Amino acid sequence: MGKVVIIGGGISGLSLAYYLLIKRSDMDITVLEAGKRPGGKVWTERAEGFICEAGVNGFLDNKEGTINLARSLNLNPLRSSDSARKRYVYINGKLRLIPETPQGILLKNFLSPLARVRMIGEYLVPPKHPDDETIESFVTRRVGREFFEKLIDPMVTGIYAGDPSRLSIKSCFPKVYELEKRFGGLIKGLIAMRKESKRSGKRVEAGPGGVLHSFERGMFSIIETLRDILGDRIKTDSPVKGIEKVGGIYRIHCRDGSVYESEVTVIATPAHDASEILKDMAPALSGLLKEIPYPPISVVALGFKKSEIKVETDYFGFLVAGKEKRKILGCLFDSSIFPGRAPEGHILLRCMVGGARAPELAMMDDKGLISMVLEELEGITGIKAGPVFTRIFRYEKAIPQYILGHAKRLEEMEGILTKFKGLYLTGNAYRGVAMNDCIQNSAFLSERIITEMRGI
Repeated sequence: MGKVVIIGGGISGLSLAYYLLIKRSDMDITVLEAGKRPGGKVWTERAEGFICEAGVNGFLDNKEGTINLARSLNLNPLRSSDSARKRYVYINGKLRLIPETPQGILLKNFLSPLARVRMIGEYLVPPKHPDDETIESFVTRRVGREFFEKLIDPMVTGIYAGDPSRLSIKSCFPKVYELEKRFGGLIKGLIAMRKESKRSGKRVEAGPGGVLHSFERGMFSIIETLRDILGDRIKTDSPVKGIEKVGGIYRIHCRDGSVYESEVTVIATPAHDASEILKDMAPALSGLLKEIPYPPISVVALGFKKSEIKVETDYFGFLVAGKEKRKILGCLFDSSIFPGRAPEGHILLRCMVGGARAPELAMMDDKGLISMVLEELEGITGIKAGPVFTRIFRYEKAIPQYILGHAKRLEEMEGILTKFKGLYLTGNAYRGVAMNDCIQNSAFLSERIITEMRGI
């Protein structure tokens, strides 16, 4: 079997290398990672008794990608606490508990009476079939402005830290987009899916759904296990500056002067890095990759003594509606979500700052950032205590944004890639930002590579 070089040692690159290896143990695989450690934005800091996630907080069990990989690696997923299922949104100057079901949204007083009537009236809203549409336009057209402001806008912030007036419904929430396309509306689609679920005996969902899981020692556990299995196939401190194709061979040039050759090259880096790597060999592809934006985000982790907290903290967390113009995007109560995240008698919170909503705030200095977050927490939750533990994790380019036209852009990329046999792109910049998506896409790509290598 031939040589494969994977550029990028995040979860996409590592899981792809693992799947290739277990399918073909004779395959010559090299993973080039620019940083000092593999894992990308999957990183867990374990310090002073706290288990603190720098980025990825967990994975949902509504898709099998991460669960299956964990089982293959003999890792035991840790289920989030049932006592912390409560999720809040900060809207109209106060925290409001989000109903857990569509029926709850309809029957409880989360929405105004007029908004609930509008929600029911979605059944009668005629379908439109634009090739693409922003999330804001789609949701307000189907179920109204209030539903969008109280539920969808905060949810989009929680997943993408993005601007729903720019993000594509087709690419960000393809199952929701398909409900109108296939059934003529959301309610009609949900009814049809429920019938399909009863017939098949399988749970069918349009939205995120599922229960959050992690690992006892944090999300980096899955990276550590993959790292140990792949061993010296991973080359850290190996940033790639460019690729060239000579005959049927790709030459990968690293910044330290080293050169790797392979029949198959997979770029599993963020889109902006892939753009730089490909700028000489495939300038048109490089240009398309550069069009995928990444807003900055800072994650501010704060540990407090429980004895100094005089308000409820036994809940999942909260997101902030955009119309509130607050300076944080939301906050996760990590020590309530997963046991053991904080030492006895303490709690651990993580707040998100920046994103597409307020990119300028993400890169504030440490002192100003912590002070601002504490002020926001006091104003939103009533927490007034001083932290005994602080950590800041900054990302100048954080989560890829699937803005309007993303699907069309991917089609153009695929067209260009047909001219470069043995070259592939993977990662969260293309078809799903969650860990589940990255791992599932790696599983699919490993099958494709093995099939297509026979023809190289």
